[in-house]
Amino acid sequence: MAVATITTKPGTRTKRGTGTTTGALPEPTKRPLPAGLPREWYESHNRRLKAMRIAIALLDTGVYHPANASNRRIRTTAERIGIHPPSETTCHMVRSLIHYAD
Repeated sequence: MAVATITTKPGTRTKRGTGTTTGALPEPTKRPLPAGLPREWYESHNRRLKAMRIAIALLDTGVYHPANASNRRIRTTAERIGIHPPSETTCHMVRSLIHYAD
């Protein structure tokens, strides 16, 4: 049985659908948040981003059900990926995101 080998150099990526190699893809640019919104909007926006990062990390470690995502596990995961410990509200949001991943 033949085994496929990788023919690209390390550090290069292929454009999707073209099969040609290019240099490293540019990092996505961060756009500033819109000005003039209430402070609560910015807080909830950042909370959603934080919850999403933690939920992705938990799913990557094999936590696929909200019952397995205790506050302790969520906070440990946040520490492991370099995020400040989440609040009770953020932990609840992480569990709801994991629920929708089922």
